[in-house]
Amino acid sequence: MRGAGAARARLLLLQNAPLLLFLVLVAIFASLSPNFLTPTNFLNVLTQSAHIAIIAIGMTFVLLIAGIDLSVGANMYASCIVVALYLKTWPVGWDFPVVAALGLVFGAVNGLIVTRLRVPAFITTLSTLFIGRAVALYLSNVKMVMFGKGVLLFGRTAYLGVPSAIWVFAAVFLVAWVTLRYTTYGRQVYAVGADPEAAAKAGINVRAITFSVYCVCGLCAGIGGLVSGSQVAAAASTFGFNKEFPVIAAAVLGGTSLFGGRGGVAGTVFGAILIQTVENGLVMTNADPYVYPLIVSVIIFVAVLVDSLRTDILERLERRKIRVEPAT
Repeated sequence: MRGAGAARARLLLLQNAPLLLFLVLVAIFASLSPNFLTPTNFLNVLTQSAHIAIIAIGMTFVLLIAGIDLSVGANMYASCIVVALYLKTWPVGWDFPVVAALGLVFGAVNGLIVTRLRVPAFITTLSTLFIGRAVALYLSNVKMVMFGKGVLLFGRTAYLGVPSAIWVFAAVFLVAWVTLRYTTYGRQVYAVGADPEAAAKAGINVRAITFSVYCVCGLCAGIGGLVSGSQVAAAASTFGFNKEFPVIAAAVLGGTSLFGGRGGVAGTVFGAILIQTVENGLVMTNADPYVYPLIVSVIIFVAVLVDSLRTDILERLERRKIRVEPAT
């Protein structure tokens, strides 16, 4: 019993590690910069983290089935380049539907290769990362491409004092949260992630679920890319470069397991805000820009380590539960 109690205590600590890290970071940055704990800066953090949170929500669906998508950065770049190049004269309001459709197609290609050709997700999405970025660089001639007036107007617009990027992020979050928590499809995603063989025996179409989560991830990558584009006003050749790493880190920091079957989008949003808080704090304290990648890499390492330790403890606790109690 003592061993189980100690394991539960460690599990509780690991589950709350991201929150503790967040509180420590806030305290440090607040002590170094008097403007850090202001409503304006808080709104700024939410706005800057919106595109990371949107893409990370899509990544959560993939991680829940123990998959991975390394191509989200290339997806957002390729989808946004098409919008920036060819939709400038289109009526305002077409940008998001088109970029969402392009992202969905990109994700569907990943899903088809993984499910039909049975190529491991890591290899598949690593390949489409390079292919997608190569196509985007070819279309743009490796030049910076400005977005149309509709996208720029969206980036400057606020409703009820809240930037439009946050409204889009909130809408994506709400749809994803309801889907995973209250729908049959959401329960099937968790079932496939926990045990695909058992899910198949229960009548769940594992191949269809696997294909669908890559489509969801691609859709979110396209939307998140345009939200990011509306904030920077242009897509340079580095647009979306290495974006998959903070996205995965946000999901894992929020409690989504790399081994599938556990997690949710609420925690993912918190992870995205935590990562953006770090970057924002470093900027406000005038830290050396070369330190940023180091800090992000440390956060990713901590996220993976916490997930591994958490999974190990959960497995040991589950094995103890299987043991039959002696009769009294």
